[in-house]
Amino acid sequence: MSSTTVLSSLTWLLFVLLVGAILAAGIGRGRGARPRGQRVLPATPPPNAARRLKRLIFGRPLPSERLEHERLSKKTALAVLSSDAISSVAYATDQILFVVAVLGAAALSYVVPISAVIVALLVLVGLSYRQTIFAYPAGGGSYTVAKDNLGVSAGLVAAAALLTDYILTVAVSISGGVAAITSAYPRLAAHTVLLCIGSIALLMVVNLRGVRESGAAFSVPTYVFIAMMLALIGVGLFRLATGHELAPPAGTVNIDPISARQLAAGEGGTTSPITGFALVYLLLRGFAEGCAAMTGTEAISNGVMAFKRPAPKNAATTLAWMVTILAIFFLGVSFLAKHYAVFPTTEQTVLSQLGRHVFGGGPLYFALQYATFAVLVLAANTAFADFPRLSGILANDRYMPRQLAARGDRLAFSNGIVLLALFAMLLVWLFGGNTNELVPLYAVGVFVCFTLSQAGMVVHWRRTKEPGWRWRATLNGIGAIATGLVSIIQVVTKFTSGGWIVVLLIPSIIWLLNAIHRHYTRFAEEIRFTGQSPIMPLHHTVIVPVNGITKATAAALVYATTISDDVRAVYVEVEPLETPRMRGEWEAWDTGVDLVVCPSPYRSVLRPLVAYVDGLRRTSPGELVSVVVPEIVPHRWWEHLLHNKTALYIRTAFLFRPNVVVIAVPFLLGHARRLLDMLDHDDTLDEGFEAQPTRAQGVSAKAVAS
Repeated sequence: MSSTTVLSSLTWLLFVLLVGAILAAGIGRGRGARPRGQRVLPATPPPNAARRLKRLIFGRPLPSERLEHERLSKKTALAVLSSDAISSVAYATDQILFVVAVLGAAALSYVVPISAVIVALLVLVGLSYRQTIFAYPAGGGSYTVAKDNLGVSAGLVAAAALLTDYILTVAVSISGGVAAITSAYPRLAAHTVLLCIGSIALLMVVNLRGVRESGAAFSVPTYVFIAMMLALIGVGLFRLATGHELAPPAGTVNIDPISARQLAAGEGGTTSPITGFALVYLLLRGFAEGCAAMTGTEAISNGVMAFKRPAPKNAATTLAWMVTILAIFFLGVSFLAKHYAVFPTTEQTVLSQLGRHVFGGGPLYFALQYATFAVLVLAANTAFADFPRLSGILANDRYMPRQLAARGDRLAFSNGIVLLALFAMLLVWLFGGNTNELVPLYAVGVFVCFTLSQAGMVVHWRRTKEPGWRWRATLNGIGAIATGLVSIIQVVTKFTSGGWIVVLLIPSIIWLLNAIHRHYTRFAEEIRFTGQSPIMPLHHTVIVPVNGITKATAAALVYATTISDDVRAVYVEVEPLETPRMRGEWEAWDTGVDLVVCPSPYRSVLRPLVAYVDGLRRTSPGELVSVVVPEIVPHRWWEHLLHNKTALYIRTAFLFRPNVVVIAVPFLLGHARRLLDMLDHDDTLDEGFEAQPTRAQGVSAKAVAS
């Protein structure tokens, strides 16, 4: 099978997944999906083609009262909020062996103990976050806990670390999922970045349909992966107990370059065994890389409000399920890798080799690989659920742009979803979709959040002194110390292999959040009005830029005369030969509005107009000037290319000038029932006016096309 054929098949697979997700999400339910008693909106004009396409892809808009119905059950929440943590078994064991593989066969004896320590830490963190769920049922996770108990600075550190980790979650999960496919089809490796970007786009589209519907679409792949992993571990242990042989070598072992340089550090450049402190440091690096299995643990505590009521109880139950499943899968894969002597290779992951060896390379193997690909792609959905929610909380606290706090048509934080997708695509492109290069950046921020959250909970228990606060504070204190030590290990061991990027990135994000907050603080102070000052009337002059006598000009003048008695038409003289004719036509029209001619020797329309308005403001410092601009609006999109955007340029020119208001009066080409068409007027006056010679030349094609 050629790489082109396989790539085409994978493209169709992504398309089928998208269509299936849309169908599973409930497209076509139409009016039958409306809850009983919901208000029926008045009839609206039929949607155009673009709107129909938008509804096909993203679904019908949902009213705000549907927000309660968008909450998640425990089974759906396990797929939406736990897929990140559960899917990490696809690469966590690989990362441990990737670092310690330099020890040769001896590396296998360390993989299970390292995995066991990570699982013990996982259980400790899970218990700590269970307490956070009940103490902070409104959600917010590490940011809220740290901000409320340790101060704003600690909260911003947690927020910056979480935002970084969510972006990396998407990049690592997607690249890991694509690695599962390229393990089964090595010829696809050349198209890794394209497959990663396509997968991120798929996730973005499905999440834009709403939290509940994305959960319904993603539940099936998650539970299929859980079933396949149980089958792999169960069959693998059974065959191991009955004397199943070791797995054959699957290619060149993938060894960490830093570990290889450490091995070659003997005297004279010859290789030497790694012992003593060098061995301890190597194992610590393996532990730090394997801690990627714990990423996503905080997702449930961050999204408590996404659960159905009672939200805290359902969230705590789902957290227990997640920790149990992750612990079994992680220890199971590491145990099988040790006893089957499996190392990650440059072509295949550990999970791929175990599946090929245990299932024999048949349909079950490919089912495992596709399930792994699907769940790793969907694991990024945890970040798509929590990044927009955290961004919305920060936006409400004025630390991120306010647009991120707004919900879209489907009650999802659409702007946050799109922003996360763009950042993840950029990251995948920069690192070529290579999981081994992305993982060193991963999990550093996670353990910083773990530490701040647990330390904040210690302060919370000491302050509230609720029943049982001592043992609760002790548990959180132990968790804070443990995760704090792991954070130090993460930074030290990963610094040279890419961790320095995160170490620099987190302070940069904190600076940006503070800068946004300072802007909003200054903005609120500048617009604050106590209501004690009287509102004084100002003299109001209205300027109407004209370049000919047209219906658009007439509509603008009609509007201008309704808002002020001092209306002036301004004609910018670009061609001096045209001015006498324009004056004659204007006098013949006899509207009662004075025509002011502004010479423009350099053929600029804007400069003379701006200079005239500035002159009015200098003459009367308290002058209020409105510039009423006639604006031609073509009926078809391509017709916009045939018209100058003078109205847009005028609005931009006056944007930063105080006491100047720019108003656009649209004249819709090809549309019926315009305002001017409905005005009552005397036809005999039109006949008398048309009989004048100047009127016959009045409406020039040049003026109409302005």
